[in-house]
Amino acid sequence: MKHLTILIVLEQLIFFTSTSAQHIHQFRSGLIAPTGTRYGREAVFTDPLAYHLYNGSLKTPTAGAVFSTNEKGEKITWIKIEADSANRLRTINTEQRNPGVPAGPGVNMQSQRGAIGRGGAYVYLTYTAPKAQTAVLNVKGNSAVYVNGAIHTGDVYNLGYMYIPVALKKGLNEFYVRGAFIEAALQLSPKALQLNTEDLTLPSIVIGKQEANAMAGLVVLNTTNAPMNGLQIRTRLDGKEKVTAIPAIPAMSSRKVAVGFDGTGVHEKGKFSCEAVLLKEGKVQDTKSFEVEAVLPTESYSNTFVSDMDGSLQYYAVTPRNGDKGNALFLSVHGAGVEALGQARAYRSKDWGTLVAATNRRPRGFNWEDWGRLDALEVLNIAKNKFNPDPQSIYLTGHSMGGHGTWFLGATYPDKWAAIAPCAGYPTMKGYGSADGLIPDSSADPLEQLLLRSSNQSDVPKLAFNYKPLGVYVFHGDADRTVPVTYARQMRQLLGTFHPDMSYYEYPGGSHWFGDHSVDWKPMFDFFQWHKRPIDSTVNTIDFSAASPGISAAYYWAGIYQQQHPLMYSRIQLNRDLNAGTISGTTQNVAMLAFALKDFMAGKELNITLDGKNTLKYVVKSTTDSVFLANKTGEWQLVSRPSATQKGPHRYGTLKDAFQHHMVFVYGTSGTKEENDWSYNKARYDAETWYYRGNGAVDIIPDKAYSIEKYRDRGVILVGNRSTNSAWDLLLKDCPIQVDRNKITNGNKTFTGDDLAAYLVWPLAHSNTASVAAITGTGLKGMKAADGNQYFAGASGFPDYMIFSLEMLKQGASAIKSAGFFSNEWKLSETDAVDRN
Repeated sequence: MKHLTILIVLEQLIFFTSTSAQHIHQFRSGLIAPTGTRYGREAVFTDPLAYHLYNGSLKTPTAGAVFSTNEKGEKITWIKIEADSANRLRTINTEQRNPGVPAGPGVNMQSQRGAIGRGGAYVYLTYTAPKAQTAVLNVKGNSAVYVNGAIHTGDVYNLGYMYIPVALKKGLNEFYVRGAFIEAALQLSPKALQLNTEDLTLPSIVIGKQEANAMAGLVVLNTTNAPMNGLQIRTRLDGKEKVTAIPAIPAMSSRKVAVGFDGTGVHEKGKFSCEAVLLKEGKVQDTKSFEVEAVLPTESYSNTFVSDMDGSLQYYAVTPRNGDKGNALFLSVHGAGVEALGQARAYRSKDWGTLVAATNRRPRGFNWEDWGRLDALEVLNIAKNKFNPDPQSIYLTGHSMGGHGTWFLGATYPDKWAAIAPCAGYPTMKGYGSADGLIPDSSADPLEQLLLRSSNQSDVPKLAFNYKPLGVYVFHGDADRTVPVTYARQMRQLLGTFHPDMSYYEYPGGSHWFGDHSVDWKPMFDFFQWHKRPIDSTVNTIDFSAASPGISAAYYWAGIYQQQHPLMYSRIQLNRDLNAGTISGTTQNVAMLAFALKDFMAGKELNITLDGKNTLKYVVKSTTDSVFLANKTGEWQLVSRPSATQKGPHRYGTLKDAFQHHMVFVYGTSGTKEENDWSYNKARYDAETWYYRGNGAVDIIPDKAYSIEKYRDRGVILVGNRSTNSAWDLLLKDCPIQVDRNKITNGNKTFTGDDLAAYLVWPLAHSNTASVAAITGTGLKGMKAADGNQYFAGASGFPDYMIFSLEMLKQGASAIKSAGFFSNEWKLSETDAVDRN
């Protein structure tokens, strides 16, 4: 770990000193206060400092000044901090180093320092600039930073890779950094355009399979006030050149871009330097080099691909098969902080299958939920097409966070695997590492219950019956202190009540990681080899549960198309008899079912009986036929395929659905200068967060540049309201929730004031798949209240809409005015929404 820290510091130094003659300002002192900030995994957060900043009531910090009081009535004060020899800003002994600044009555310094150690703190830094100028800010170990009031994302991975172009004004510049134990520096007088090769996405060059069109991902910074278009990057590797046109780089921001390189000139194992030259109109703007590794075809390697999710460059890793005793596929999902290539290298090659490791979009990413889940499915599909495995021999395993991913993906998609093997895993995010949430796991408040329901898909034990047809091998060290073995025992006890095919082993004395056999465990792979995924046509009994058809809708031939109550658990227990031509069973919380009839004979009459009600008769038309049934007032009826404009597996709602389908951020330019500035800053902040949190890339465009034709079938994140974003009526005219200056209408209800914010999702017009999300507010106070973006946190739950006030930053869930889910016809629902009185 020491070597890693030194490497990161050196890389930062190289970046800061290799971009022309410039000056580095290292922050050596500042102030810190445990402000009581709490950002959990829910839609609710509290941030007293941001509350005062947005209200205009935040007093300039000084050493010893009181910020507020905590829940015990003790005063929270600003404490002097100074940098150590490694430039880390840490608390000092205030009484000794600042004898002229007394602690004051009611100040418990020991308790205050303990609160800082637990997080929830802000660091206040300043820089006095001799003139207005641009700079590049680098902070390590924070979650966000306000620069002269404008929010930017933080270095949530504590790697030091996040470089943020900022505008400094002449005189005092203020930085409120969310986090403790940070490092911070400013690069002054930067180049207008810069390359950063610290955060790379790279493929391996496989000897004998060299590619002329290999793709690498690297970061481009734009420190000007205008978007940069028409840029190119020229690469040269071992005498082979390639030129790639790259997308627009937003003003005062950065973007990770995919560039091509030609690896056909490399013919031996080793690491090779590839030069990258950034060009604008043929003129060199910056030059950097990065290393590409060449490996033998028998070794583990990485491969890059362009993600359908957002058009960014991602990678997966492979440990190739070393024999011909079978053609199985093992999908391995890694733990927190582990690279996919490192995961793949922990496994020895198997003679009966290929191992593929997905990335979760980052080493921590999204906990294999949300976009991590989509990454795993995308890599699984790529691996199926590339390696053509036996469809009955596909297996899932993972370690630590990947153990959770195994539990989660196994329960969510039980028809994809022959067997699963969670290693050192925890079943749910609620039970592990979620104590930072503001809403407990249960609540008597109906609105809080609705918000909790929004993340039901994450609660694996509620979906446990989905494991019944799978082989399950549970592997855990009995001395694990990181993920205690009690989690494995919990699942053993639960599965032991019904599961017919579970194997369980506790490794004696095993810590969280006890060598490569923590994942590459022979008895586990033997267990896999004994299991086969059933042939689709032989599956006649189904017991399947789901929390949302938008995440997991179908199990073999039966699908939950719509729910009676969105995001409440649905269950189908069905039996079919192909010879007799019958389907029967029971349902819970299902409004519409879909049955694929490919295994029935064309022309055969099918008799369907559900929930003990009337029997429905249907004549099978062909092997591609499907039948839809709707639960109408307690009676099942045959219906035609619903319109794609309704909710269904293709688009079922919740806010996060819009952050798919190659999304584009559309910021408002039709408001006041202050409103427009907020809109762009918010879009840029979310783009920064998406890049750093999920290795992603996104287009940022003004409202007047958006058209449905140009961006057809792409998800839209609209920032602003109907008064400030001219794209509102094009995208949200028919939505029953409308947001204007000083007013939100929600059906027949009206909320007024300039401090209201809302998140909402709505189907995108003229698209059968994409959605639009509005990040909106009624005035500057409300708009800024919408800055908190836990929607990029894995397993965080958001309903279709929520309306809240700036007071949420101080009061929590009690300041939410309304939240709910739209009906299956995208109308306001009386039964699936809650309003405060």
